[in-house]
Amino acid sequence: MLKEIYKKIKKYDTIVIARHIGVDPDALASQMALRESIRKTFPNKSVYAVGSGSTKFNYLPKLDKQDEYQDALLIIVDTPDKKRIDVNNFDSFSDYIKIDHHPFVENFGGIEYIDDTASSASEIIYRLIEETPLVLDYDIARIIFLGMVSDTNRFLFNSSSNTFEVVTKLLKKFDLNLPELYSNIFMRPLNEVRLQGYISQNMNVTEHGLGWIKITNDVISKFGVDVGSAGNLINNFNYIEEVIVWVFISEDVKNNLIKINIRSRGPVINHVAEKYNGGGHRLASGAKVSCMEEAEALIEELEDVCKDYLEKMGDSNED
Repeated sequence: MLKEIYKKIKKYDTIVIARHIGVDPDALASQMALRESIRKTFPNKSVYAVGSGSTKFNYLPKLDKQDEYQDALLIIVDTPDKKRIDVNNFDSFSDYIKIDHHPFVENFGGIEYIDDTASSASEIIYRLIEETPLVLDYDIARIIFLGMVSDTNRFLFNSSSNTFEVVTKLLKKFDLNLPELYSNIFMRPLNEVRLQGYISQNMNVTEHGLGWIKITNDVISKFGVDVGSAGNLINNFNYIEEVIVWVFISEDVKNNLIKINIRSRGPVINHVAEKYNGGGHRLASGAKVSCMEEAEALIEELEDVCKDYLEKMGDSNED
């Protein structure tokens, strides 16, 4: 199927690459690596990467402005469902390609390449480039590595032998500067570190191992961070013995909504996130709700998920 994707890319003179709303490093990296590779392979094509950006990820190339496109191919990366695609006028495009590593949610039309065993969308983009005539150079390899290391949290999660095979090939061929790359992703300002301490001190933990905290606009203002900072910190709480699922609820006054980040060390949580305008991976998902009452309802559902999980684990141990 990767060769079919290449043929479709070769066919169109105008190509737009989009990904999900609420950009993260893997979504942006897979988008940018593919854009740069297509541009360098086909210099006469018009290739654009679109969507809302973030100054947090200024170590990656810049996005293009959205426009009206005629007879254009839309490639969507790292996004399982239409409602989360960060692009204008989805239905105006002539053809579609989906490249994703999330579990299947819905068909976009056109070619769909989904591998939910891949560590990241960036890993799939590497495979696409490796198995077709698309160009791979140092700059593109650097972008792909940044996406992979970010989405796996330093290869702690969702990493397989295939993931490490890709990393080995990138390191052997391009001699990437790992300290510099890791610094780009994981360096934190002091105010975020202090916010992390606040979260540690104030997280609620239920009897069934659900850890959760509401981060109000007052807290965000107090620590001088933006609303996305809590989401950036959530992976740092993976090693609390008494917690198997943890949830950060962040008030976003600017957009009049509440962002929810969810992580798990066992219970499957993405089906709950999907009920609350979200979704994601089995053990890493997000949601967006309009009020705290909805967020509290989500917490109650996750508490039930944790309870069921512990009961099943107990039954399994007895066997």
